[in-house]
Amino acid sequence: MAEFQALAASAGTHEAGVVLATRARPDPKYFVGSGKAEEIKACAEAQGAEVILVDQTLTPSQERNLEQLTQRRVLDRNGLILDIFAQRARSFEGKLQVELAQLQHLSTRLVRGWTHLERQKGGIGLRGPGETQLETDRRLVAKRIRTLRGRLDKLALQRDTSRHVRREVPVPTIALVGYTNAGKSTLFNALTGSATYVADQLFATLDPTVRRVKLEGVGDVVLADTVGFVRALPHELVAAFRSTLQEAREADLLLHVVDAHDPLRDERILQVREVLKQIGAADMRELTVYNKVDLVGEAPRVVAGPDGAASQAWVSAATGAGLDLLREAMSRAVRPAQVRRVLHVELAAGAVRSELYRRNAVRAERQCDDGSWDIEVEMQPHELAKFLGAAGVGARRVA
Repeated sequence: MAEFQALAASAGTHEAGVVLATRARPDPKYFVGSGKAEEIKACAEAQGAEVILVDQTLTPSQERNLEQLTQRRVLDRNGLILDIFAQRARSFEGKLQVELAQLQHLSTRLVRGWTHLERQKGGIGLRGPGETQLETDRRLVAKRIRTLRGRLDKLALQRDTSRHVRREVPVPTIALVGYTNAGKSTLFNALTGSATYVADQLFATLDPTVRRVKLEGVGDVVLADTVGFVRALPHELVAAFRSTLQEAREADLLLHVVDAHDPLRDERILQVREVLKQIGAADMRELTVYNKVDLVGEAPRVVAGPDGAASQAWVSAATGAGLDLLREAMSRAVRPAQVRRVLHVELAAGAVRSELYRRNAVRAERQCDDGSWDIEVEMQPHELAKFLGAAGVGARRVA
């Protein structure tokens, strides 16, 4: 309930009243029972409410029936989140993604605007223009959806090109993910020295931001700040923001930022991992960052996992406590258990050289007089063993 109230506040509403209901199953007409629907209507009239927000996903008919009963605008959870996203989107791509999600949500609710033109009964001479207008609207919405998808496909291709250019240079990528309002943007600013917009509200940042930072022992890495997740994120938004969330799926390491002060933080972690699963990033290497330790009285520290690598970091992005420990943990986690070798690649094994570059494993290269290459690489031992088994490839340890 507190999260839904925070969502409502983030949308710019002022709470006039709260009506709670418990049901074993949704009512087909109002979602709630008819008595509870009358109670909602009475509360809205008594408090002078202009909009009724429902913390559930309503069917188009349930939404319409509640509006007819209460004579007020009704927004379900999905509609509220879409409204917040529409307010927050700043980039061209973000605005297109939000518009696409809104149109997909609206496509099943077009009847609301044309109830005065709907056919009330059949018979020759009694059919009005309502159905024709609805069909026209549906075609216009479907055409706009196709246009938006085409534009977003082109933008996704541009993002892929940018990521491909980054992959050509051996620079690891670290993506910040986490529940909304966990402090991702504050942590991003603290690590990069940027000035990304920060506010104590849900979905303050929608558009991904990418910056380069230096890590000791690793060099340059790319840090990407992504949109925050929330419980029961609308499917339309997951689909629309799939290209944006690609930054997380293509990363070498996920920094899963958790609000250590949130009493439901364990539940939030599971919800974030569920969204990561939906976008195909469930198996990514992850470092959990418990932020806001200054609010819970915890000491900044790094906790190692069963394999000895850092699995948790307890920090405060606002005060800077523990950020040095976090940078060390990031350095170790972004390339765990990697070894360096100099591979001697014969001219006939040029495909091996191309594959090494594709994997961002090359750290230095020198071409020999006979056209072969001495290539210094850094990779996991099992990956190195595969390359050493290829024809025309030899190795020696880096001094």
